[in-house]
Amino acid sequence: MTGWRSRESLWAARRGVLPMAPAVQKITLSSSRDIPFNKLVLSQSNVRRVKAGVSIEELAEDIARRTLLQSLNVRPVLDAEGAETGMFEIPAGGRRYRALELLVKQKRLAKTAPVPCVVRDPATTILAEDDSLAENIQRAPLHPLDQFRAFQTLREKGKSEEDIAAAFFTSVNVVKQRLRLASVSPALLDVYAEDGMSLEQLMAFTVTADHSRQEQVWQAISGSWQKEPYQIRRMLTEKTVRASDRRAVFAGLDVYEAAGGVVLRDLFQSDDGGWLEDVALLDRLVAEKLKAEAETIAAEGWKWISVAIDLPYGHTRGLRELDGVSADLSAEEQASIEALKAEYARLEAEYDSVYELPDEVDQRLGEIETALAAFDDRPIVYQPAEIARAGVFVGIDAEGLLSVDRGYVRPEDELPVAEPEQDSDGEPADAALGGAEPSTPAIQRAVITIGGQVTEPEDEDDDALKPLPDRLLNELTAERTLALRDKLATTPSVAFQSVLHKFCMDVFSRYSSCGTAMEISLHSASFPVQAQGLKDAPAAKAIDARHRTWEERLPKDKADLWDWLTGLTGDEQAALFAHCASFAVNALHEKGDRYGGGVTPHMVEQRITEADRIARAVDLDMVVSGWRPTVENYLGRVPKRRILEAVREGAGERSAQLIDHLKKGDMAKEAERLLAETGWLPEPLRMADVDRVADTDATESDAGDDTLPEFLAGDDEEATADETDEPHMVAAE
Repeated sequence: MTGWRSRESLWAARRGVLPMAPAVQKITLSSSRDIPFNKLVLSQSNVRRVKAGVSIEELAEDIARRTLLQSLNVRPVLDAEGAETGMFEIPAGGRRYRALELLVKQKRLAKTAPVPCVVRDPATTILAEDDSLAENIQRAPLHPLDQFRAFQTLREKGKSEEDIAAAFFTSVNVVKQRLRLASVSPALLDVYAEDGMSLEQLMAFTVTADHSRQEQVWQAISGSWQKEPYQIRRMLTEKTVRASDRRAVFAGLDVYEAAGGVVLRDLFQSDDGGWLEDVALLDRLVAEKLKAEAETIAAEGWKWISVAIDLPYGHTRGLRELDGVSADLSAEEQASIEALKAEYARLEAEYDSVYELPDEVDQRLGEIETALAAFDDRPIVYQPAEIARAGVFVGIDAEGLLSVDRGYVRPEDELPVAEPEQDSDGEPADAALGGAEPSTPAIQRAVITIGGQVTEPEDEDDDALKPLPDRLLNELTAERTLALRDKLATTPSVAFQSVLHKFCMDVFSRYSSCGTAMEISLHSASFPVQAQGLKDAPAAKAIDARHRTWEERLPKDKADLWDWLTGLTGDEQAALFAHCASFAVNALHEKGDRYGGGVTPHMVEQRITEADRIARAVDLDMVVSGWRPTVENYLGRVPKRRILEAVREGAGERSAQLIDHLKKGDMAKEAERLLAETGWLPEPLRMADVDRVADTDATESDAGDDTLPEFLAGDDEEATADETDEPHMVAAE
């Protein structure tokens, strides 16, 4: 049959007769007309049952502002005989109908107002439910980027953020967020439009308005598996300072912005006040404010003033603190105190039998307590002669407030000094502050160290793994010494045994007491090299808190000290003994003198060995003590090979492979994240194993003074670099 039809077609073509093409059926669109509102009713065929999206009230307000943007889909209502009744039901457009109905109820729209409608032929075979479903599911939602750009266009055409928010029934903050998203680099917006990045990633890029920096960060991470929003924010703000930083709080954001500084803000999550972009400007403002405060304090007549943002741990060690007295109360202040105490006693007596105090009474009692406490916090008065040879430490505390610590005398200033000669104006000729030299300025500019340490060279082509630099060893063992002191102070039995061990080495001639970790003359080793923020370490805070507690209990007069100690219980004496003994711990690594001058390498080795013995006895764990590897305290200070070695040991070979292609700075940051909860420690902070200690003791007699253990040996090149590093200290003179 198929062949026959083909032959017929061929024969017709030869005769010039072509077969007729099938006729295309034309589509007839439904008619559109205006129908009075009171002729419309809702249809039960509407498939929408769940309320979602814009509310009826908001839609009504939008219609009142813009009129109806989309016609209603209606069908004539037929009677029992199939004739039209003049009413129309609405299977598609029910929400618009309800919004119009609300406007009619509010008398903002007439009942007979014409409503644009598309009228379906009642004879159609398509069900009303079919129309309702199609209208709701065939609409294409607006891409978020189109919405962001539309808001931006409205803003560029003169609409304020408040106007846009009111027009679209949203908050001003949401409008600001969408405008900020539209302001991201066009190149990144194109990536987002093509689903090359998530909305959360795009939000992270809004932290900065620098398009080139945004594109640079995206290029750096686009080929990596690590594209989390927090990583993008961190990379964009890595050269900024948080608004919660003590420097920013001290200088003040308003002052910083008034000086032209820019504050980066994150509109999509809590940013703790944002980030200050101009760090140099911030440091200058802080230095100027500290200098002004120091000059005000200098007028009090102090001999020297040490100014620093962050005073190092132990900065008052070896200095005598002056015993000042609180300033006398004036007659008015004394009268105020008596009145407040009387009011407090009256309220307590009046409400003594009441189970729960009324809110206003409880508030008043709190106000009285605060007022009385303010009277107790009076300035300390010192003798003028003492002020003339003492000094003041000025800095910024952890909360960003000015910290002024007055009244410290250096050992060289303890001897009586002659009265200073008077100049022609009657002022002391030696009124200069900050040093013994007459030419020294009145107030010394502090050496302020902010931010990073001196980075070590990467040594990319050197396959040999060099020992850790001496400077880094000094810093790490300073932290270990501090943690060991804290642990020993809370373990009295071990403190007693450690001291007894030292006494035995001193008393019995068969033992040698050189190079011991327990310096029982109670000489407390200082930390000439220390990482920034050591005084804020958990161990430092615990030691300081314990020390203040004992100081408050000690008698003022040293003549009463013996009797006071006698009155302590055995446990109290043991606790005080352990606290004092802990200050003698010295587990510091230092570069020994191979030629016998000062501390020798052998003495350092023995010191570390004994420190390990004490650490095992008190069960010291630097992880529990709060130490974590960071870019600042380790990872940014060592070559890439050591970073990879650390990640390999702490997080596994796979983690090391994931970062081995990164540059050193990025590698150190990712290593910090990978090692954060692993408990990994560098070798100087680890607990030495028992075998190593036994081997050290067994070979002690054969070891020469000119040989350092491998982990303490310093490379000559690195040692030279360490020796030229400026110490991270604040000048006190």
